[in-house]
Amino acid sequence: MKSVVSTVVTAADAAGRFPSTSDLESVQGSLQRAAARMEAAEKLAANIDNVAKEAYDACIKKYSFLNDAGQANSTQTFKDKCLRDIKHYLRLINYSLVVGGTGPLDEWGIAGQREVYRALSLPTAPYVEALSFARNRGCAPRDMSAQALLEYNALLDYVINSLS
Repeated sequence: MKSVVSTVVTAADAAGRFPSTSDLESVQGSLQRAAARMEAAEKLAANIDNVAKEAYDACIKKYSFLNDAGQANSTQTFKDKCLRDIKHYLRLINYSLVVGGTGPLDEWGIAGQREVYRALSLPTAPYVEALSFARNRGCAPRDMSAQALLEYNALLDYVINSLS
């Protein structure tokens, strides 16, 4: 799994050099933000079901076609998968907070996602809405410290941008 440390070391090794001063500053910045990332990861882990459900509800409220009773069977299937996928993205965000990099998101959540959604004719807008709601609902200090919220929101933005 990629983290800031492993990325810096791998890049320097591939170039046949020791990590540069700027490489080490990058690692140091990541280590200094580690406490905030861990706080965000702990808060998210403790509330992941609620966060996912609220994000899902916001998604369903905005996209009324998901509530179409005329297509109840296929609509319910999509709704179930939508909630499952939202939880999956939130778990990957949690993992990314712990490792201090986007590796889990890149490897397990983003690589090939557009192609999969396109091949299955799945809209990404509901996922963008759900994750945007989760990002906009977070509040410091109610939910977590300002720095922890910044770390969490940065990863939500990363996923949102990949789906857009």
